[in-house]
Amino acid sequence: MSLFRKIFGLKSDQSSEEVKSGDRGKYMPEIKLPIDEKFTINFKANGGKFLYCENLNEIFNNLQQILEENNWEDDSALILDPNIKDKFKNSNLKPTTSINDATFFLTTCENLIGNDGSLLISSKQIFEKKLTELPVNFIVFATTSQIVENIGEGLRGIKSKNRQKIPTNITTIKHFKSNDEKDFLSYGSSAKNLYLLLLEDL
Repeated sequence: MSLFRKIFGLKSDQSSEEVKSGDRGKYMPEIKLPIDEKFTINFKANGGKFLYCENLNEIFNNLQQILEENNWEDDSALILDPNIKDKFKNSNLKPTTSINDATFFLTTCENLIGNDGSLLISSKQIFEKKLTELPVNFIVFATTSQIVENIGEGLRGIKSKNRQKIPTNITTIKHFKSNDEKDFLSYGSSAKNLYLLLLEDL
């Protein structure tokens, strides 16, 4: 059984502190969570919607369910990355490159950050656009091999994968709740209504 299947047994209101410490004494060392479990807990705590998929068919089926659930079947999808456009060419999408015409943004990301549940993105996904310019609704396609411990590890990975030309416009998305749900610590950041389609590839 996949680790992610086990993770879904956690109750949504179960905090990472409970998972880490439980009934242990306060002077006992914290139990170190596996990186994928840590990401899942923190991502959901940030308000993200998480859909684990074992194959591409599940990715496509879950994408269709997201469209139906939100009544987006007839709406345009902003797709800036040609590789994503090609991967989802057989889905019932209406792709556009015009931000003004799009209801949601379909993209990938550079990495999934375990220690805070954020997504690391760059100009390879959003080109030179600012997060505030993009639709509030995001659907992100990523794989389990993209999960890293922290932002530093993600940045090193970007550098090593792109030795010829390092991407610009590198930023993170961390807040996946509407403005009225955010706390004061997230003030000024760009909150997105975000669905993560996570494909198992390890």
